[in-house]
Amino acid sequence: MSAVLKESMPDFRPMKDVDLAEILAIEQSAYIYPWSEIIFQDCLRVGYCCWVLEFDKIIIAYGVMSVAAGECHLLNLCVRPDVQNKGYGNMMLEYLLGLARRHNADTAFLEVRPSNEYARKLYHRAGFNEVGMRRDYYPAEFGKEDAIILARSLI
Repeated sequence: MSAVLKESMPDFRPMKDVDLAEILAIEQSAYIYPWSEIIFQDCLRVGYCCWVLEFDKIIIAYGVMSVAAGECHLLNLCVRPDVQNKGYGNMMLEYLLGLARRHNADTAFLEVRPSNEYARKLYHRAGFNEVGMRRDYYPAEFGKEDAIILARSLI
């Protein structure tokens, strides 16, 4: 008789209000200008697609996306800093884009800081292309930072 060990796998599930303390801790450790608890609460309240990726009951990534009128807008995608560069950002992104397709979205949009090289590489590898710029979009140490608008087809 042989024993087969089942390795734990990350699991996706909807974000809940009870997750917000853990999500806020991740958000604050990952970003200089993190989202507030009120922003996350509002996203949950209005019914945005809010999902977490957890491993052994620990949230390792999360994403927030709106879907309407054939488009999705990725609003926040974050991976815990201590587990970045292990493919979890790509897993979260692909999961959210799959949800968008199931909600009949044919185009995905997002904004990214020009200074966020890791995120820009992730999105470009996932097929996003630059379609515009939002001037003075993000808070920054010395004023504001522009946002690069990226888009990709989901068809």
